[in-house]
Amino acid sequence: MQQNYGSKRIVVGAHYGMRDWLSQRVTAGLMALFTIVLLVQVLFGGPLGYDRWAAIFSAQWMKVLTFVVIVALGWHAWVGVRDIWMDYVKPVGVRLLLQVFTIVWLVGCSGWAVQVLWRL
Repeated sequence: MQQNYGSKRIVVGAHYGMRDWLSQRVTAGLMALFTIVLLVQVLFGGPLGYDRWAAIFSAQWMKVLTFVVIVALGWHAWVGVRDIWMDYVKPVGVRLLLQVFTIVWLVGCSGWAVQVLWRL
């Protein structure tokens, strides 16, 4: 004879929790690493001016690292802002509008950042 206590709980949802938590930590780690690399180059590279700043980003490895950080920053911001919209904006239409605006804004900012990077 099997006894079940309480009601059967049906777990629903998008199950984003662990993936989002991990992506926030990984992207934050990449951004912290980039900040350290950039600070080392700025502090120990000689006098800072436009020529020095352009020289920092002229190396191909630095362009690749910066591009990866731009993508990581966009993803980090998207996960954070999306969670804010999902938690605090209850009307579905307004939430969708805000999410679309956020995506367009982040893609535009990322595109602009890449354009600035490749102009150096």
